[in-house]
Order: sequence, then C-alpha cells, then structure tokens
Amino acid sequence: MTSEEIKQLDESSFMPTYGRFDAVLVSGKNATGVDCEGKEYIDFGSGIGVNSLGWADEGWTAAVARQAGTLQHTSNLYYNPASASFAAELLKVSGYSAVFLGNSGAEANECAIKLARKHGVEQYGKSRCEILTLQNSFHGRTVTTLAATGQDVFHHYFYPFTEGFAYAEPNIQSVRENMTENTCAVMIEFIQGEGGVMPLDPQFVKELAALCKERGVLLIADEVQTGVGRTGSFYCWEQYGVKPDVLTSAKGLGGGLPIGACLCTEELRGVMGRSSHGSTFGANPVVCAGALEVVRRVSQPEFLAAVKEKGEYLRSRLEQMDGVAEVRGMGMMLGIVPARSTAAVLSAACVENGLLILTAKSLLRLLPPLTITREEMDKGLAILEKVLRAAH
Repeated sequence: MTSEEIKQLDESSFMPTYGRFDAVLVSGKNATGVDCEGKEYIDFGSGIGVNSLGWADEGWTAAVARQAGTLQHTSNLYYNPASASFAAELLKVSGYSAVFLGNSGAEANECAIKLARKHGVEQYGKSRCEILTLQNSFHGRTVTTLAATGQDVFHHYFYPFTEGFAYAEPNIQSVRENMTENTCAVMIEFIQGEGGVMPLDPQFVKELAALCKERGVLLIADEVQTGVGRTGSFYCWEQYGVKPDVLTSAKGLGGGLPIGACLCTEELRGVMGRSSHGSTFGANPVVCAGALEVVRRVSQPEFLAAVKEKGEYLRSRLEQMDGVAEVRGMGMMLGIVPARSTAAVLSAACVENGLLILTAKSLLRLLPPLTITREEMDKGLAILEKVLRAAH
C-alpha cells in the first residue's frame, strides 16, 4: 500500500482519538525509521519513551520470538518461567520486594491507588482513603487516573470522576495545607513529563518524604516516563535520594510491548492479597521475555553511564542552538522551550524534514531510544537546528 492508502484506511477505521503526524512508518533500526517511500526519519521520541532499545534490536527481538514460539499466554492461573524470571530480575535491580504486572502505566497507577487506599483503610479506618497529587501532574487516561491528574484540562466530559483526590502545588507548604487526616498517600512524578518536562526540586522531595513518614502517609512515585534508565539511573528516585513506598513503571520497561508494573516495599507486599486485583494479560510471557532483556541490559552500570553521557551531549548541543530559550529535564528526558514559533508548528516541520520529535504543552520534548548512536543524534540535531533557524 502507498502512504495515502494507509492513511485513508487508518482514518476510516479508528476512532479519531489521535492527532497523527504526517508520517507512515513501515520499518526501523535503532533510532532510524523508514516510511513507504523509503524516506528515513531520526527518532527522538522512541514511541513516547517506549522503544528503550530502539527499533528491531537483535537481542530483544530474539527473546520475544523465542518465547512467542514456545508459550505465548497462560493467564495468571498458572506459573510460568518467563514471568517469574522477569519479576525476580526487576525486583533485584529496583530494590523492591513485590510487584504486580499489568499492561500500561495507567494500569500500574490504578494498582498503586488501590494499594494505598486498601492500606489506609486497613490501618486507620474507612475514611483514610484520600490521595494527594501535584498540580500539573499526569497519571493516565482511565477515569480514576484522570481524576488523579492535577490538570483541569483533563477534568471534562467523563463525569462523575473518581472521588478522593486533592491537589497541591509542588512545595512543602502547599502539601501541608492540603494534606489531611484522611490522606493515605501522596503521588508524585520526579519529572512531570506531560506537564512540560518539569523536574521537582530535590529539597522539596526530601521534605515531602519526611512529612509522609511523620504522618504515616505512603509516598507513591509515578516513574512511568522517568524509569528504566531514561534519566541516567535505572529509576529516577536514585538521583533524588528518596525511595518511594510504591513505584509505578511502564513505557520503556517492555521495549515496545505493553507492560505496566506496580512495585512496593516489603512492608506493603501483602496488602494486595488474592482477588484484590488482577489482569488477564498481565505478566504475559512474551512481554516478560522482552522486558527481561531490557532490564538486564539497561541496568548495567556502563549502559547507564552511556545514557548520562548522551544526555549531556544532547543538552550541550541544544543549549547552543539559535531558537532555544531553555532546556530542562534529566538524562535523555529533555524539554526545549522554543524562542520562536510554537511546539506544534516546529514538531510538524521536524517530521517533514525527517525528525520524529514530541511535544509537551508549549515545549518540544526529546525521549530518544537509549541506544541512539552519536551519528543518529547528530543527524537529528542538524534537522532540529535547521527547523529552529527557519522559525519565525
């Protein structure tokens, strides 16, 4: 099929929930994609932070194909080595004691919310069920995770939203003012990705952790976007020096296949008992085989050191570009405040010129594959510089 035929088929078949860029991708290798006509694109988005090892990575592809040809699904009524091996490896690397596996970041956050509420009710009574999140946050698109999201723009149409959420500004005074005796947990993102690539202040995070501990409130970290090497450590909390009670992970964890993980400390491992939660496709053996390959490789010190080095290189190049007002973020999760034009116009121009790039509010957002090469980075940066220079 031609690009136009594919676009027409797509638009006649799907609900119109996505505003797609004008690119039809049919193949890729690492951070270089190809469309129907053979045009190449440098990938600075990795499927919104999902393709952590890039496109068609040989080790990941082999692991997935091997498992698909052996045992593709069992349900969680039975044991299987692929899911058990992955879960054990993830816990070893992350330092947590138990995990629930679902299929997305929103599902992982739903599990974390249920865990926090069940723990609060069991420990303190039925009124201990409120969760405090931060203004400008984003936690998913289910009705409950939309309610947890601290952005009014998402709080329309889908009434009634799940009750029991309150919102604070990312400072300790606002948290104190909004935390009550009914608060069972505070849920944060160390870097608010969809909110505009906004890193939290490290001092605030330390004060927040101390306050939560003082009041017996759980600290939940949504590391759906920041996790799995994205910021230069396996999980971002390691750089903040604050280990959350509950952590959620997804996106880059599966390397391109759908997975979501809710991890907890030893003290909480028994909260979600039998029948308290579940997922038909959760812990799928094929997905877990791919995720195991991701975790084993990304967790290596030399791999994480390379991510930091690449992130520093990208930042230094971006900060020198005409048309860039500000660069923010950590590692290979970066946001660019454009000095001219808009993120929407600039991102479309980038795609037209062969660069896949993301937006977040008024920013351009970079989430390249962690395996991107220097040559691929330079090609992408040259396109971005050309687009920024031409902007009005």
